[in-house]
This record gives sequence, structure tokens and C-alpha cells, in this order.
Amino acid sequence: MLLNRRPERGAPMKPPPVGTAFLLSQAGAHAAMGFADRLKALNLKPYDAGILRMLGSNPGLSQQTLSGLLGMFPSQLVAVLDALESRHLIERRNQPADRRSYRLYLSRTGRKTLNEIGKLTLRLEEDLFAALSQREKNTLQEFLRRIIAQQEITPGVHPAYRQIGRR
Repeated sequence: MLLNRRPERGAPMKPPPVGTAFLLSQAGAHAAMGFADRLKALNLKPYDAGILRMLGSNPGLSQQTLSGLLGMFPSQLVAVLDALESRHLIERRNQPADRRSYRLYLSRTGRKTLNEIGKLTLRLEEDLFAALSQREKNTLQEFLRRIIAQQEITPGVHPAYRQIGRR
């Protein structure tokens, strides 16, 4: 998927000088837009997909733990979880020790949807990284993991969750 292509008319555009952070941001924004666009076929938003992915890897998380992990306001998370539950993608189960608290699980439909998200993501990555060899992709992943660790970003959690519901 090619977005924001340079106009064909007129003289070739000379790009302004940019740094590595800008290039990373540009590629990341392009990837995020492509992911969001592909998720429309499943009637999902990227944050829905991230929550399904997190619950697929960590079944039985409490709502409170998930809220803290994502850095989301609990009230905002509850609204997202309500929508996922209404679509039968997740299940809330009472905790035997505390009936006021719920554990979160993917439903059968949620597991199938997560599988579809995985297929969609693989196709997106194939498109995005077509210019790189497998060795280069592995190196890029290692560099990005090191940056994420050094910046103390929670692995596997998109920082955009922290902005949901904030103005």
C-alpha cells in the first residue's frame, strides 16, 4: 500500500533534510495507517486488535492489570471492553476470590478474529519490508527492541493507549 506519493507533475521534489527519528516516525505512521485500514475489513480499530493480542498472550488478566499495563484510564478501558464483549470477542469471568473483579479471556470468536489479525499483519509486514532481506529485518527488529528497552517502553504495548480518552 503506497500512500503520500509525490505528485507526478512538475519538477522532482527535493525532500528536506531529516533525522532518524523523523524517518522512524514517518515509517511508523505509514505502518499504523496501513494496519488501521486493513483492520476495517474486520470492523476493528487498532486498539481493539492490541487488546485481543494482549489477551491472547495473557489469558485471565484482570481489568485492573490490563488498564495499568496499557496505561489507559480504567473508565476508557471498560468502554472498549464492553464493545468487545458485545461483539462476543472477549469474555469477562468472575474471580472466585473477589466477585467484584473480572478476569478477561478471548472467546472462540475472539480467537478466530485474533488469527485473522495475525494473517492481516503478516501481509502488511510483507508489504512494508519488501525492500529488506530477512537478515536486515532481523537486524532492524533488534535495533528497535534495544531502543524500546532503553526508552523504558512497555514491550508489546503501543504508547497510543496512554492517549485514549485524554485531551
